[in-house]
Amino acid sequence: MSASRKMSPSSIHARVVNKVTPLYPPLVRTMNLSGTVKLEVLVQASGTVKSIEVRGGSPLLTQSAQTAVHAWKWEKAEHESTELIEFHFHP
Repeated sequence: MSASRKMSPSSIHARVVNKVTPLYPPLVRTMNLSGTVKLEVLVQASGTVKSIEVRGGSPLLTQSAQTAVHAWKWEKAEHESTELIEFHFHP
């Protein structure tokens, strides 16, 4: 499982200071499935997640990705920002 972060033009947060890796769901692992989850994350100026929108990916994987990103922390900033994050799940 790997993650990549793509910064949108309105992104202000320079870096993530705490990342949590999503768990590979046991059912999905048993099925030997892989896939990519794309999330659009609204980050508050405090560096915490305000909201997450799923922009792509299997419903079997999106909950795990969302749960992990809710625990991420970014550096504090002056304004909210939008971050685009992709997780690549592999058996």
